[in-house]
Amino acid sequence: MIELRRIFTHVESVFHEFGPPPAKPLRRAAAIALIRNPFAGRFEPQIAAFMDDLKPLGLELAKRLLAVLEVTVVEVQGYGKAAIVGALWHVPGGYGMREVLGWQAAQESDSGQGQRGNGLAIVPSTNKVAAPGAPIDVPITHINASYVRSHLDAIEVQVPGAPRADEIAFILVMSAGARIHERLGGLRVEQISRWDGQR
Repeated sequence: MIELRRIFTHVESVFHEFGPPPAKPLRRAAAIALIRNPFAGRFEPQIAAFMDDLKPLGLELAKRLLAVLEVTVVEVQGYGKAAIVGALWHVPGGYGMREVLGWQAAQESDSGQGQRGNGLAIVPSTNKVAAPGAPIDVPITHINASYVRSHLDAIEVQVPGAPRADEIAFILVMSAGARIHERLGGLRVEQISRWDGQR
């Protein structure tokens, strides 16, 4: 059922956010897939099965993000997801990204002392219905602990002229660091201890 029309990537390096320049620029990226909406123009009472069809797309976008960020799996620190027109992305987008980052390996090797792999935190998300070219703010949290305040962030994403009336935009986001000049205190990355996806 998937008719993939376009994949659009967005990469940014943040060199300055007032204050002193960071020692290392923050790199963030988004990958957006535009597909034909198979349910456009009608109400479809059962859409959950379509999530299974989208799983390969989630994996593909996650792999593309790593490639355009030019980082390794262990350098990814934050992630998020979004959709414009549709909420089918929770499972295929979230689990696709977590699988690429090593979550599955962490699950399989868990010894009862906590799962210390990548992608333990639930992937934050948002979605909306919008006109072509509309922006969407994609939330970002730390990949292993949602309560790490330094990584609470967002990135604005938009695709010129999309999604069209018969399209859905599925979005994945990764970042390779905390916000520039983060200073809200709270749980630090080095203080993650429960390995439960939260703290």
